[in-house]
Amino acid sequence: MPVEKIALITGANKGIGFAVARQLGEQGITVVVGARDEALGKQAADALADDGVTAVPLRLDVRDPASAQEAAREIERLFGGLDILVNNAGVAGAFTGAPSEATAADLREVYETNVFGVVTVTHAMLPMLRRSPAGRIVNLSSHVGSLTLGSAPDGPLAGVSMIAYQSSKTALNAVTLAYAKELRETPVKVNAALPGVVATDINRRRGGRSPAEGAAIAVRLATLDASGPSGRLLADEGPVPW
Repeated sequence: MPVEKIALITGANKGIGFAVARQLGEQGITVVVGARDEALGKQAADALADDGVTAVPLRLDVRDPASAQEAAREIERLFGGLDILVNNAGVAGAFTGAPSEATAADLREVYETNVFGVVTVTHAMLPMLRRSPAGRIVNLSSHVGSLTLGSAPDGPLAGVSMIAYQSSKTALNAVTLAYAKELRETPVKVNAALPGVVATDINRRRGGRSPAEGAAIAVRLATLDASGPSGRLLADEGPVPW
């Protein structure tokens, strides 16, 4: 029986990524569980398989171009192609001080995963996604990456100032839009998903939403039909301004 769709989710061994893998798998999509730690990736894939999801672990360090290229070759070997890429892997970084105290190294630590990692993995996977009849790229962003929301003096983000994480998500939004523009005349759709404040390791589980709730928007964008949007920043409640 031919495989209908193949999805790669980065950082899928826990949190939102694991929830995305589960929800896509429940729709009959074969999920590739990308994880930097091979053992943790296998544990996650086994847990999904125990629940009836077709899941395959794959070692993938998004910060390493060689790892991304090897992952692409393995997906090609196993499945002959890729239909969905969910760039979920992300970090908050160690820096928590005032913007004036941040160094380039503080930002670089976060950008390596949140921005450069997305570009690295997308570059490796895009040839397969272009061949898919309905390629989908979903980048996990955040409300704090919106310049419109962040610059509103009386808005909910007026007091938020996480220079490394915020600016990395703003940069990710720009990267998302750039890919969407290039791929506008192709079947590939590229969007950024805003999961909300989810209780995960990145915020020491202080978020008000569950990983399953946060994953829902990413899953919706990963399974858009041909009439769906591209080049958008979307949350459960709808479009969010860049």
